[in-house]
Amino acid sequence: MTDLLDQIYFLFERLTWMSVLDIALVTLIIFIVLIMVRETQAVILLRGVILLVIFLSLLTSLVNLPAFSWLIRTIMPALLLAIPVIFAPEIRRGLERLGRAGSSPILGKMRAYPGLEDTIHAIVTAAIRLSNRGHGALIVIQRNDPLEEFISTGVALNARVTPELLLQIFYPNTPLHDGAAIIVDNQIAAAACVMPLSSSGILNRSPERQMGLRHRAALGISEATDAIAVVVSEETGLISLAHNGRMIRRLDGERLENILMAFYLPSQPPPTFLDWLRGWLGQNRPREER
Repeated sequence: MTDLLDQIYFLFERLTWMSVLDIALVTLIIFIVLIMVRETQAVILLRGVILLVIFLSLLTSLVNLPAFSWLIRTIMPALLLAIPVIFAPEIRRGLERLGRAGSSPILGKMRAYPGLEDTIHAIVTAAIRLSNRGHGALIVIQRNDPLEEFISTGVALNARVTPELLLQIFYPNTPLHDGAAIIVDNQIAAAACVMPLSSSGILNRSPERQMGLRHRAALGISEATDAIAVVVSEETGLISLAHNGRMIRRLDGERLENILMAFYLPSQPPPTFLDWLRGWLGQNRPREER
């Protein structure tokens, strides 16, 4: 016990600010990597790689195996070079999120524009009616990231957002019902748009098996961009919302409208002392004039 305490004390004696910074940087990199692969198929692969490295390290350190140790030292650089290739989708997704966070004008909130509340109300009304009728739908709403590459895959409409138009687009067996409708500002820019499918594996772990291609496409576009995707299930009529690779299920009209308002309407900043002082002076000025 005394030797252990002496070793710990010796380590703390050699610990400097540069050492703390070094450890903090390594910890931060590991944390970022874990965040990028969280809730993806890569987690299983990463867990296997970590267990394999631990096993090989213990084996080569506890048992004297010169040939095996030489083999491990030889192939280890190749494994390190293979990691970026194996985790390429997760690394790309993480860098895209980092780029969006750095360029977002108002902390990820989209600028408010005239008629935004009417557009959200039309989307919610259409989602409720589609749910009641059992018609599947996928409505993608642009935020800060441009969606031109996905708009170009569909049929251009450039029409004002109304519940009736959305109901007509997603009416079964019509030419535009298969695919996503993309909304930009107050207009339906295009319908029947092709969305990227999610490869995260979240839907595979879900206990519900009613989530098909529409839900995978909603998750996929939310992983590739900062857009919001509203999904109406054709089988169950349930309304879901996807954002940033996450999905909120079983939404009613009120919750859906509240979430969309929170995403698209910038919140008011908390009042400062000067705002409070101006309000206080404004309230007391009429009394002084009397």
